[in-house]
Amino acid sequence: MSDAAKPDPSDAELVLEYEFDAPPAKVWRAVTIPALRERWLPDCDLAGAEPESSIAGEEVRYRLRDSEPPFRESHVIFRIEPNEDGGTRFRIIQQACDDLAKLPQPANSNCCLMLAA
Repeated sequence: MSDAAKPDPSDAELVLEYEFDAPPAKVWRAVTIPALRERWLPDCDLAGAEPESSIAGEEVRYRLRDSEPPFRESHVIFRIEPNEDGGTRFRIIQQACDDLAKLPQPANSNCCLMLAA
């Protein structure tokens, strides 16, 4: 029996945080207007040019796709909130897509068993 730790999908994320002098509305435009976003996040890096989801003025989520094999995909989330100085706190969160859930699991995976009553 192995005690090797399984990778936790929730650990598969990278978080970057920035403080900008620009107001939140200006930062929001930069991440949601395709012509502006294209300057720093090109369409060729995205799995789809349209956001997967968004909360107006607060958060937008895109799906990224590597340009080379094995063509892994991830989510990038942009969170925008006002800071104390009248500027913007900008968070970039990149999360690996849950590829582990798609793969078949071995029968002896040491997971919890269901018990019949």
